Amino acid sequence: MDDPRVYVERTLALIKPDAIHKCEEIEDIILKSGFIILQKRKMQLSPEQCSDFYADQYGKLFFPSLTAFMSSGPIIAMSLARHNAIAHWRSILGPVNSTKARETHPGCLRAIYGTSDLENALHGSGSFHAAEREIKFMFQNSVIEPFSSKQATEEYLSRHVNPTLLRGLTELCKQKPHSPCLFTNQRIYIENSYIYNWDMA
Repeated sequence: MDDPRVYVERTLALIKPDAIHKCEEIEDIILKSGFIILQKRKMQLSPEQCSDFYADQYGKLFFPSLTAFMSSGPIIAMSLARHNAIAHWRSILGPVNSTKARETHPGCLRAIYGTSDLENALHGSGSFHAAEREIKFMFQNSVIEPFSSKQATEEYLSRHVNPTLLRGLTELCKQKPHSPCLFTNQRIYIENSYIYNWDMA
């Protein structure tokens, strides 16, 4: 039997220190581009944390400048989700070098908000594995797993939730109690106890 869950791709977005003052404007663009912001946090990384985050860049000439810049002020980290999230976010970001981006992709985010190759305003994961590592780096308790498909969700509702609600609401209409909310809570408790006892039998 096929797994009824579907994977919605996720990526990490960082608003860097040079663009933090434009965070609301950037978040609005993110949402209008069809992304869901699953997690968000504002933080300031230490140089050591920046070195760990950019470990794949270690040894390159710009590495000390990169870690110094990324630890120079607060950043905003966001876990974003949508179909084809990694490629779509990178296409919106544009080229890494903001100066070149203004020449070749003037409408991209790095052309608008960045100032140089180093201070390019935003970060986006480069691959699925990078996204997984980076999201877990910024959000330690994050669990990256598939969501239930629409069909699986509808099946769960029709099998388990709707019958319970129907019985409870039918009893509510029959008895017309003075406290409908309390009555409904008691009915749900009774239904859950019945299901639990049945499963344990």
